[in-house]
Amino acid sequence: MTATHPEAPLSDGLTADFYGYENLLPEDERKLLLQARDFLRTEVKPLVNDAWAKGEFPRELIGRFRGLGLAGVPYEGYGDPLPAGSNLLVGMLSMEYTRTDASSATFFGVHNGLAMYSIYRGGDQEQRDRWLPAMAALDKIGAFAMTEPLGGSDVAGGMRTTARRAGDHWILNGAKRWIGNGTFADLVIVWARDEADDKVKGFVVERGTPGFSAAKIENKTAFRIVENADLTLTEVRVPEANRLQRVDSFRDVAEILRATRSGVAWQALGVMIGAYELALAYAKERRQFGRPIARFQLVQDLLVKSLGNITASWGMLVQLARLQDAGIFRDEHSSLAKAFVTARMREVVAWSREIFGGNGIVLDYDVARFFADAEAIYSFEGTREMNTLIVGKAITGESAFV
Repeated sequence: MTATHPEAPLSDGLTADFYGYENLLPEDERKLLLQARDFLRTEVKPLVNDAWAKGEFPRELIGRFRGLGLAGVPYEGYGDPLPAGSNLLVGMLSMEYTRTDASSATFFGVHNGLAMYSIYRGGDQEQRDRWLPAMAALDKIGAFAMTEPLGGSDVAGGMRTTARRAGDHWILNGAKRWIGNGTFADLVIVWARDEADDKVKGFVVERGTPGFSAAKIENKTAFRIVENADLTLTEVRVPEANRLQRVDSFRDVAEILRATRSGVAWQALGVMIGAYELALAYAKERRQFGRPIARFQLVQDLLVKSLGNITASWGMLVQLARLQDAGIFRDEHSSLAKAFVTARMREVVAWSREIFGGNGIVLDYDVARFFADAEAIYSFEGTREMNTLIVGKAITGESAFV
């Protein structure tokens, strides 16, 4: 891998890494992590507050991420001459992106995770070779369209978007909602229910296909940089060659979601770390009653509780990455991590914002952005309640789903 951005020194660790988890990475992978850290600090952070306030995705970020050269890390042979990175590296990179800004990092996560992994896992070799190199180079941007206007947690059995076979094409009809990158993606992975066998199948819909339209969702209070879209599909003709050939049912889709759900837990860790670091720095600088507020017991209590949540969550995610690398992790493993870590994230961003007092609601101090964006991470890729029931079924053997 050749990166245009200079390497950061190996000593450039995080104050939030109290137990030294980054040291578990081999030196070559840690160099990539620190390279990303330096890039995000200098190239991305200066853009985010203005973009967040405007509610617009800064398109120049695509070129900047292209210069970073890390889009192909999880996929050996596609845009990355090195062997595919470990799941620990991939997770820590996700944490690092989100530590700077959750909503701009989601652009990268949707593209590099949901969209690319759908093709990598669900496509045949020809489809991988057709799309993944350009996606790894960020020459083509991907999106992932599953959630629907009237369907969320029940999408497995209640998907309303349909696919009908017509010779060597498929006809798609329906609507999707909350689709990240949906307004500008070159390739959208659309999931639809086959009218013939009632099974969910995946299709790569290319931008400009007749009958396909995307409208940006406005007035969001979280993830304002992400251009979520409402998608409409009206008699959209997609060639059989664009149907993901290795997806035959929702069970195959669930394997994709299992991997990406663990990535959301890493994102939640990044939000915690970003908010905690801001609060710690502010506590050292802000003076009340003639001394830094970091000297007050109640402020230290909030900081230590935040650090405890971060350290516990990081340890859980390290073991989850090991299970992934060993090929033995299951749905309930990623569901427990997503439910637990996002709940801890909610606590940390609230405590961090509290330390800022009134300044905590002003975008200039950054922490308000983390506080707001945490709500989106808490909700997507399965709510806490749904992930809890997945784990509950695994440990009791009894399904509590309605």
